[in-house]
Amino acid sequence: MTNPEVAIFMLSLFIFLVLLGFPIAFTLLAMGVGFGYYAYYQAGSIETIADVFNNQIFYLLNQNTYSVMENDILVAIPLFLFMGYVVERANIVNRLFYSVQLAARNLPGSMAIAALITCTIFSTASGIVGAVVTLMGLLAFPAMAAANYRKDFAAGVICAGGTLGILIPPSIMLIVYAAIAELSPLRLYAAAVFPGLMLAGFYILYVIARATLDPKIAPKPSMENVPSNAQIYWQLLTSVVPLTVLIALVLGSILGGLATPAEAAAMGAMGGLVLAVLYGALTWKKVKESVFLTAKATAMVCWLFVGSWTFASVFSYLGGHSVIETWVLSMELAPWQFLIMVQAIIFLLGWPLEWSEILIIFVPIFLPMLVIFDVNPYFFAMLVALNLQTSFLTPPMAMSAFYLKGVLKGQIELMEIFAGILPYLAIVIFSMFLMYMFPGIALWFPDYLFGPYIP
Repeated sequence: MTNPEVAIFMLSLFIFLVLLGFPIAFTLLAMGVGFGYYAYYQAGSIETIADVFNNQIFYLLNQNTYSVMENDILVAIPLFLFMGYVVERANIVNRLFYSVQLAARNLPGSMAIAALITCTIFSTASGIVGAVVTLMGLLAFPAMAAANYRKDFAAGVICAGGTLGILIPPSIMLIVYAAIAELSPLRLYAAAVFPGLMLAGFYILYVIARATLDPKIAPKPSMENVPSNAQIYWQLLTSVVPLTVLIALVLGSILGGLATPAEAAAMGAMGGLVLAVLYGALTWKKVKESVFLTAKATAMVCWLFVGSWTFASVFSYLGGHSVIETWVLSMELAPWQFLIMVQAIIFLLGWPLEWSEILIIFVPIFLPMLVIFDVNPYFFAMLVALNLQTSFLTPPMAMSAFYLKGVLKGQIELMEIFAGILPYLAIVIFSMFLMYMFPGIALWFPDYLFGPYIP
């Protein structure tokens, strides 16, 4: 039954309930089933108690659940998560931060640069923003505070660096996007390499420039007890190289066509275990913790998919997608105007929502319009991926700020963290503008590896 007014009410009610703090996945599921029961209800179909369940919404829910379970792309998610949790518990990050800090000691803001480089490498291995921000908050923030770094500056570095994992491959977010948009995860990974490294590079350049112009916010560390160059090189060799090689092998096998994302993720999970053994950090307790956290996070993602697909199916059946599409097309926008409008909407949604809700619920509304406006879907995906960084950095619901505040507690005020992350928010927006002006930043590498995209 087509009823666009009910579809719009359904979407509005979902946003309202999420803002009240209801769990996203089960809110989607409940609303999908509730409104779906109304949408698929047929007059006179209920004659006995048993007929209450004689409604197509239950068949749709069953099919969506089965589709998630058999989706080959989503198999990579638990394996990448497991790799990240094992690496997190192998004490590799501590060695990484310390060795990079020593190597960069002569640069302005050296500890902040070390934190950003560590976040970039660890984020690619983990892809779990909360884990990266939390761990770096416990590791890097006290070190920067002891070196008299200004608190808001140190907090901004950790919050911004911790979000890079959802962009730089192998990224969980890109796997989810590939499943939603039915795009090749290989091309998405290739398209994300340069935008991700570009954003990390801009963060580092900002830190160097800021520390040069205002040395008081990031004083140079004491030069006492500095190891010899040989010891520093050895530290770098034993901390940076193993993890970087693991990431390069995983990503290289995917981009080289040697393995599917799921197969590469399995190799990465095994590699994480091997690294933990080599560092003497593999214990049965840590393996159990990693498995438990992997199962918990994977279950959340899968229920999000089941709930969102059910919600989206009912929303579309009621006529919600067609209403929005008609409204957008009635404005007779040029492609660049369409892109700006969509990215502005996603940016605003980042204030109250996280990337998962935005990606799973709202992005699919605009995907069918890409053909109408002749927009390359992989270019659009990279704009969205960059934009989703803002969902972690935009107050009042900047989750990276809350992750950091949660571990630092009374050491810093939330408003200080917000002040520290605002410059990085501006850098993300500038990066989006730069990529729009030069699409080759995102499209050159996948076209080089796999040939030009053909719709």
